[in-house]
Amino acid sequence: MLGSLLPPSVTTAEAWADDPAETVFPGEEDLIARAGDGRRREFLTSRRCAREALAALGVPAVPIRPGPRREPLWPAGVAGSITHCTGYRAAAVGRVTDVAGIGIDAEPHAPLPPRVLGAVTAPGDVEHLEALTAADPGTHWDRLLFSAKESVYKVWYPLTGRWLGFGDAALEIDPVERTFTARILVPAPFPTLTGRWLVDRDLVVTAIARQE
Repeated sequence: MLGSLLPPSVTTAEAWADDPAETVFPGEEDLIARAGDGRRREFLTSRRCAREALAALGVPAVPIRPGPRREPLWPAGVAGSITHCTGYRAAAVGRVTDVAGIGIDAEPHAPLPPRVLGAVTAPGDVEHLEALTAADPGTHWDRLLFSAKESVYKVWYPLTGRWLGFGDAALEIDPVERTFTARILVPAPFPTLTGRWLVDRDLVVTAIARQE
């Protein structure tokens, strides 16, 4: 599912269930030493997906430690992203010679709580969502917007080392081509980021591969 949204140079791995017997990869034990069962399972499965994607790229398995904002730190020469939500875990990686940054996100295909929507929109987003909903009320466009902005941030931060709030990117979603474009509203080395999206299996999935 995820691979359909990304270029061939990016390798992906997905999981729809956790393995209750799975053990912690060496070098990551401390990261979930105090985690509850749910958090432990999503961590183990997501990190396994990441190593499966790395193996498909020809990169040996390594511990994947978190950075200062909990972003995964990839082996030298690799860009990547991890996502997880109820019933789904996934990872995508690529060599930096092929892709500068990757951002992926998955969310349940359900409405955003109203208080969340107000916190994640930029100028023009609400009007855009209203127009999309009027044309296709069967898609939860607010959840898609949230997911796309999560993917935007996952590309942005590793490339810039700077925070980007939800209100710092205005989104335009193309319902026909199933693409989206984020217009960055703060000083940036790139003015836009473009990605792709799908709705399938009760999930909203978004992905960006920045290739410059």
